Amino acid sequence: MERKKVHLASLGCPKNQVDAEVMLGTLVRDGWEVTFDPAEADVLIVNTCSFIQPAKEESIETILDLSRYRKDGRRLVVTGCLAERYGGELANEMPEVDAFVGTGDFLRLPEILRSGERSPGRPATYVGAQHVLPNAEVPRILTGQRFSAFLKISEGCNHRCAFCIIPKIRGRHESRPVEDLVRESELLAGQGVRELNLIAQDLTAYGRDLPERASLADLLSALARVGGIDWIRLLYCYPNYVTGELLETIASEPKICPYVDIPLQHGSDRMLRAMRRERSADSLRKLVERIRTRIPGVAIRTSFIVGFPGETERDFADLCGFVEDLEFERVGVFRYSQEENTEAGSLSGQVAEELKEERWHRLMAMQQRISRRKNLAEVGRVRPVLACGVDDEGRRYGRTAMQAPEIDGVVFLDGEFEEGDLGAVEITAAGDYDLFGRRPTTGVDTASGRP
Repeated sequence: MERKKVHLASLGCPKNQVDAEVMLGTLVRDGWEVTFDPAEADVLIVNTCSFIQPAKEESIETILDLSRYRKDGRRLVVTGCLAERYGGELANEMPEVDAFVGTGDFLRLPEILRSGERSPGRPATYVGAQHVLPNAEVPRILTGQRFSAFLKISEGCNHRCAFCIIPKIRGRHESRPVEDLVRESELLAGQGVRELNLIAQDLTAYGRDLPERASLADLLSALARVGGIDWIRLLYCYPNYVTGELLETIASEPKICPYVDIPLQHGSDRMLRAMRRERSADSLRKLVERIRTRIPGVAIRTSFIVGFPGETERDFADLCGFVEDLEFERVGVFRYSQEENTEAGSLSGQVAEELKEERWHRLMAMQQRISRRKNLAEVGRVRPVLACGVDDEGRRYGRTAMQAPEIDGVVFLDGEFEEGDLGAVEITAAGDYDLFGRRPTTGVDTASGRP
């Protein structure tokens, strides 16, 4: 009997990517075959994002684009955050879709697809639990580079940031047990993964909800003992819970990249209070200083929101001064998106889109200059670099331990480097965000991310 084929398009963040990889794993275990060609698929799946308006628009566009393949008995299924947030409404508005599967029900996909065609009149809508947290034994098919993987350590969020809808979509925070994460890391290492990128809505909340309480530092120490894993990277640490124990663990364990992703959101006390971020700009400055003191050579990545309701020119000037003074290695800037069912969505003083755009450009131009100065300081140094293959323009590239996949710059490589290898590279030139390098004449510890 010919196996039925499934095509999956996943949008949004790495957490969504992990969900998509688990979806594919469960479907393959159930007898489905994965195809990259939507024209070949019996079932088309769009794993959606709905964090902000542009993400919702991209999700809808992708659904409509793939719906043209929905013919001759083929089905179109929508999963992820858009399905969880709007599934009930969209079930009546999008006849192109056969089923909406919420963020807590995607492990039921094999059962849903076996159930046959949709009922006449409206598509099936599955919106139940806000999240599910698969264990290491649930199959997963990696969709990214074979040597690097995301490891989801928890799901959900207990914070109530005024701009964020995620807790209402994904529910309250829930941690996976340490031993389960170690087991998944061992399985990933067995598939050739050398780099683990830890993800969650809030990494630093890890373990506080477990029956046997643990901490992120405890988890890092356990993961560092997994053979075959060379780099462990932290993506999204909430500022309030960056402890001395965590910083000491990062500083003392060679496998943990000297890289901390810690979204700070603003540099104005007034805006931080309005955003419900719970910290003053002065306390954030002290935190950044503490991180840099405890972890020499650390790369700090952060993100900011411009155009939050009520943001004045003075507030924005405070933010610019904050960024200029602290000179972060990596910065992402988001234009505030007004979202229904969030505290900020109903606030007065909404900022005009044109002003958001202008402030975005000003802050990004400042960070571009900072980034170039930081990169120029790398010229002449020898760094361990993980070779990542060839980009869309045919350029060979890799990443240092201070460059996270997909969101940071890269090192363009001169010479032959085998994909997945971790070796020494001399930095020979620098751009605004990217570096350039070649093999050095002297050696370096190729596994450690330390400068």
